Amino acid sequence: MTAAILTLCGLTALTSCSDDDDETTPETQKPVVINCEKPDYLKPGDKVALISPSYFTPMENVEKTAEVVRSWGLQPVIGPNVGKVVDGRYAGTVAERISDLRWALNDPSIKAIICNRGGYGTIQLIDQLTLAELKASPKWLVGFSDISTLHGLMSRAGVMSIHGTMSSFLAKGGTDETSTLMRDVLLGSVPRYELPAHSQNITGRATGVLVGGNLCTFVPNLGSAADATMGDNLILFVEEVEESMHNIDRQMRILQMNGVLDRCKGIILGEFTDCGSEFTYESVEAMLHDMLAEYHIPVLCGFPGGHGDVNLPLVMGAPVSIDVRSDGATLQFNIDGTQREIRTADISATPTPLAVRLKMAGKKN
Repeated sequence: MTAAILTLCGLTALTSCSDDDDETTPETQKPVVINCEKPDYLKPGDKVALISPSYFTPMENVEKTAEVVRSWGLQPVIGPNVGKVVDGRYAGTVAERISDLRWALNDPSIKAIICNRGGYGTIQLIDQLTLAELKASPKWLVGFSDISTLHGLMSRAGVMSIHGTMSSFLAKGGTDETSTLMRDVLLGSVPRYELPAHSQNITGRATGVLVGGNLCTFVPNLGSAADATMGDNLILFVEEVEESMHNIDRQMRILQMNGVLDRCKGIILGEFTDCGSEFTYESVEAMLHDMLAEYHIPVLCGFPGGHGDVNLPLVMGAPVSIDVRSDGATLQFNIDGTQREIRTADISATPTPLAVRLKMAGKKN
């Protein structure tokens, strides 16, 4: 049976030259099993590593974060290469950034890892890590934005992780609810989020494994070891910062063409911070509504997670349930721990200047 191979943007697909071709889906496109172990919750005195896998963070911010972690009754330890700057932005060479991650993973006394900043650079680490070494010593890894690559790797390795705030924000004092809720998850308090109604919600209930993160970070990882969207029965979380509407649409279409949306049981749309308005849609959610409605799955809009001032923690790789109703929505993590109801509408934060937010996201100098 004759088949042609079409390579487009780094993705390979088989196209048949025969009407009766019954070849199965290529191995690289078949769903994989995402079944993640929950790391142990932290206890007073446990060590928490602070590392920089992407862009560099000023040591002043790292040291302030260490003070915050210490105030939580935990013991901060700073990665050996933290503070280095390569090519004006990277927090060290690839080898140095990998070395700090391996140091934190392999030290049995370290129970959690908080990333200092996102920006860019974790895609350079994918081929330097094996899923086996991530699985060997399960521990919490915390971060967002560019750290979405590491969340994908952790989920593929079978270890839950936390999409949550980092040193760039913790250094501001660590007393805001974004920071304290992330701390509470590390210590065993599991949020059950209650959200207000949203005009672009699509009602329904679903249960699945939570994957995703920053859209323009995880989409380029399709087909790699960091691609948790290769799993089945997914609840996909998406957020973005300072991207045009057309690029957000493009990334979602890439997910659609690669069958990711077909594998979703539900979708959570987080913050789309300072994103473009070049079209007449009232919002990014409105732009995506018709595409997502075709799948007849619940879509929960407006979750305060991402690059906004409120960035509530999510346990990636965890089994979750969403219930999207006309009067609001619920997001529940089906893991052990002390369950705590969090009403997202009641949470606010001091506004961060736009220039500062974009700099921390690696979008501006």
